[in-house]
Amino acid sequence: MRATTLIATLALTGGIIGAGAAIAPAFAQNAAPAATSAAPVQSNWMSIKDVLNKLEAAGYRDFREVERDDNRYEVKATDPQGQRVELDVDPVTGDVLTTEVKRSK
Repeated sequence: MRATTLIATLALTGGIIGAGAAIAPAFAQNAAPAATSAAPVQSNWMSIKDVLNKLEAAGYRDFREVERDDNRYEVKATDPQGQRVELDVDPVTGDVLTTEVKRSK
């Protein structure tokens, strides 16, 4: 009777491990698209260097910080009038979306 119980336990354990090994790739395949769909598409984004060059051509200077945030670039700089500003920049076109004055001259 002990041998029968041992064999049944081993067979059940083997079946559980085998089923887990067979199911695990299915879960891994389903998880990958969800992770990539949640991330913003950055393949067509301008580089940070290109964005800063465009802003500099528009008169902005003294860039202090650049971050990728919520499908846009956030840039802290000085505007052409000498005010400290925080800019939200379109990552594809490099256009300034919003400007928030942080500090005047």
